[in-house]
Amino acid sequence: MNFSAWSIRNPVPAILLFVLLTAGGLLAFERLPIQNFPDMDLPTIKISAGLEGAAPAQLETEVARKIEDNLASLNLLDHITTTIDSGSVSMSVSFKLEKDSEEALNEVKNAVDSTTDLPAGMERPTVTKLNVQNSPLITYAVSSSRLNETELSWFVDNELTKMLLSVSGVGEVSRVGGLDREVHIDLDPQLMTSLGITADAVSSILRTVQSDRSGGLAEIGGTRQTIRTLAGVASIDALKALSIPLSSGRLVRLDEIGSVTDSFADRSSLAFLNGKPAIAVQVKRSNGFSDTGVATDVKAAMATFAKDNPDVSIVEAYDTVAPIEENYDGSMHMLYEGAILAVVVVWLFLRDWRATILSAIALPLSVIPTFLAMYFAGFSLNIVTLLAISLVVGILVDDAIVEVENIERHLQMGKSPMKAALEAADEIGLAVIATTFTLVAVFLPTAFMSGIPGLIFRQFGITAAVAVLASLLVARLLTPMMAAYMMKVHPVQQRDGRIMRTYMAVMKTCLSHRVYTMLGVAVFLGLSLSTIPFLKSGFIPISDNAQTKVTLTLPPGSTIEDTEHMSQRAAEISGKRPNIISIFTAVGSASSGGGLDVTTASNVASATLVVNLTPIGDRAVKQYEIEDDLRRSLAVLPGIRVEVGSGGNGTKLEIALAGDNADAVEQAAAALEEQLRTLKGIGAVTSSASLQAPEVRIVPDFARAAALGVTSETIANAVRVATSGGYQSSLAKLDLPERQIPIRVRLDPRNRMQLDDIANLRVSGAKGNVSLGALADVRMGGSPSQIKRIDRSRNVTVSVELNGRILGDVNREAHALPALQNLPEGVRVVEQGEVQRSSELFGSFALAMAIGVVCIYAVLVLLFHDFLQPVTILMALPLSLGGALLPLVVTGTSFSMPAVIGLLMLMGVVTKNSILLVEYAVMARRAGMERFDALVDACHKRARPIIMTTIAMGCGMLPVALSLGGGDSSFRQPMAIVVIGGLLTSTFLSLLVIPVIFTLVDDFLIFIRRPFGEIRTAGNPQ
Repeated sequence: MNFSAWSIRNPVPAILLFVLLTAGGLLAFERLPIQNFPDMDLPTIKISAGLEGAAPAQLETEVARKIEDNLASLNLLDHITTTIDSGSVSMSVSFKLEKDSEEALNEVKNAVDSTTDLPAGMERPTVTKLNVQNSPLITYAVSSSRLNETELSWFVDNELTKMLLSVSGVGEVSRVGGLDREVHIDLDPQLMTSLGITADAVSSILRTVQSDRSGGLAEIGGTRQTIRTLAGVASIDALKALSIPLSSGRLVRLDEIGSVTDSFADRSSLAFLNGKPAIAVQVKRSNGFSDTGVATDVKAAMATFAKDNPDVSIVEAYDTVAPIEENYDGSMHMLYEGAILAVVVVWLFLRDWRATILSAIALPLSVIPTFLAMYFAGFSLNIVTLLAISLVVGILVDDAIVEVENIERHLQMGKSPMKAALEAADEIGLAVIATTFTLVAVFLPTAFMSGIPGLIFRQFGITAAVAVLASLLVARLLTPMMAAYMMKVHPVQQRDGRIMRTYMAVMKTCLSHRVYTMLGVAVFLGLSLSTIPFLKSGFIPISDNAQTKVTLTLPPGSTIEDTEHMSQRAAEISGKRPNIISIFTAVGSASSGGGLDVTTASNVASATLVVNLTPIGDRAVKQYEIEDDLRRSLAVLPGIRVEVGSGGNGTKLEIALAGDNADAVEQAAAALEEQLRTLKGIGAVTSSASLQAPEVRIVPDFARAAALGVTSETIANAVRVATSGGYQSSLAKLDLPERQIPIRVRLDPRNRMQLDDIANLRVSGAKGNVSLGALADVRMGGSPSQIKRIDRSRNVTVSVELNGRILGDVNREAHALPALQNLPEGVRVVEQGEVQRSSELFGSFALAMAIGVVCIYAVLVLLFHDFLQPVTILMALPLSLGGALLPLVVTGTSFSMPAVIGLLMLMGVVTKNSILLVEYAVMARRAGMERFDALVDACHKRARPIIMTTIAMGCGMLPVALSLGGGDSSFRQPMAIVVIGGLLTSTFLSLLVIPVIFTLVDDFLIFIRRPFGEIRTAGNPQ
């Protein structure tokens, strides 16, 4: 059925269809979330386990290994990554993307629950699926001149956090800095010794006394009542008056054996904005919500909240939304600019305002319905989908250009608009359908690529495919119909211009000298392939989002006061450098990674500085140059590890070494770290190999302890309670109207300053209390401050700041170093992070490209009913290779994800020109024309629309290639460079080479048919 003819004769249904699609698309556009990259429901499960005060080596043996062994047999497991710090175990269990995330969560929970023999003092590990974005969306600095720090901290935890969590899309609110209120009972050790009671005993008594208990039923007065025992006190004074029984039978008030104070827990974090102390509030969004939408709602709610609380100052410290908004605005500007340029090209060629309008209408009517499909598919307006739309702008106008140009050619023959539209649409129909389905055949396979790249490509492939299908719908239903009613007859005598005459002469020469033409093509292909070794490779190009991080790591054992001092010095030095706007400092948190891999861990010996830079349009230097300047400036800080860089995509190379022999792994990592520093042009090289943290070791004399009736568990409990209080979960609580405050019982902190203080601690035994030094050796020692494991083996990761260099280049140089060439036995390199995703990208790309070529061939076979002539069309693909790769080499751009997207798009685009030529030549031959004449006529009639569509597509992508939209263009530019370069060379060569290849394929077809023709002649002489 000829849809174009039906639409021309029945215009109302087509008009109504596009009115509905446009209205639906505009409504969907308003509801689409705006994000940086698409949300990814990754089958990655987090496990957290804690045992306060336990050393990493102890937790590795007693907790981590046991859980890892139970996880190892799970189906589709990818990596188990474990980080063990003092008192905590954090595990990340990642599965292949084929694994359903809910199924993965349930399997991991079952594996953890079945783990036996975990330490008695620890709570059950928590198992969660990450439903919140890793990076904070917005961070606020809160301060007050009226409230003290403890009151302000409770204000943030109670009122501000409640308000923020009520905002739709907010998934998590966390506090950095401030104080956690605690009641401290600091016991007098001398008095305790004289009374014959230990801190552990006081803590146990308080825990059993200071609590409300429920249980029992009564029936008094004919009604039923529950029974509660209300033993918990609700004030400090009542707590002081509590009576503590002694072994002698006497009672003593709690405040007689120690001081009872309303205090706060040991600081674990501090926050500063431009050197001024504050309490920071970090807001993260839930998956599925818009970055900009949630940020706007949070800012509006915060503005209202600040008005209602004038005594509190709330200032925005930094956000990660500004680069997303810039990219969104830049992409939309480039979409408009590309559309305008494409329409201008149509005008310059056709010089007919009616024809130009018809071509221009195709753009919005193709793009807007695409938003409707995106909405139903659950997509967002992110860097990938916006780029897909920006790059197909030229393609969307392509079908309309071909239709309009062909209709105008028929009008110039003197036909009426109705007749010209009917005949031209019918003549060009097969070519338009073939070109569109060719593009769909390229884009759709990308939606089934594996790994993280596949999740990103899925939205790209489907968005682009829907857009070109919408353009086909416009070209077949709307453009011919509108042309029939809008365009006017203007017959003119067609004369070829100088350019056309020159092209026809060169084309005929190529047809007459096919051998030389093909030799030239072979040379061109050889030169194209020779550029491949010079290509730089990576996963995602280095970004410039006007924000970077400085991570400081002090030696193990450093106090939070030491970290505060060094971070303030680092902030002061950084603030004096050019292009620095503001600095937010979080002391006690270590931020690592970026993009998909960002993690933040608590560590009082670490600090993270978030440095806001001058906007990209207001400075002449790149972000990595500013980072290099910061790195050199901060080198004066003594004895600390300094890492500069946001840790985002394309900024850091991480090489993970793993093995069962911890010493061998650390030696190999140390050698690699030393050799990596010899590489040119890189930034800092750091290793995750743990330094030795100081610790006090208590080694019991088992015979002596047994004689006194003291167990090692009793020793550990007595020491823990006396020095830091009991486990957080088992502390007694002071009941207040809105919350419970932990009560921490311990010896006076001044009595833990010397080893002798520890040795003099009293321990309960069968024959009374005895000093710790009488039954154990108390001495100083050391143990790893942190242990990292991957896939059940010890792991050390060596990180290299790329400092503007390409990931693939540095990775290649690193693997050529002797340290990696000659790894010790049992030590292996584990591919993870960007290196792993880069490998996945190129492996998946090769498969997607192969599937795309097969799909293109299948579509062409079905449309042309021929198995060999589609090969002619496919020959346009290698002709585009040189133009695609050479600009990457010349500009030093890496062959990364955006370049891969561009190459995939190019595959579909370059076949369009070949289809236009070949389809016309095939139809002319079927009408009885000789081969040479058919090819000459095809080139003559189709050269103009081919040139028009190529220039329109090139101009449509030009703003992307030149980065005229503002913001960070690192992701967009490589794609447009590949497409424009490949498009120009393939178009030029296709117009000359495709006719020659057509004749060669046709000669081969005649050759293989000849024997069958002779057999038919012999069997049927008439």
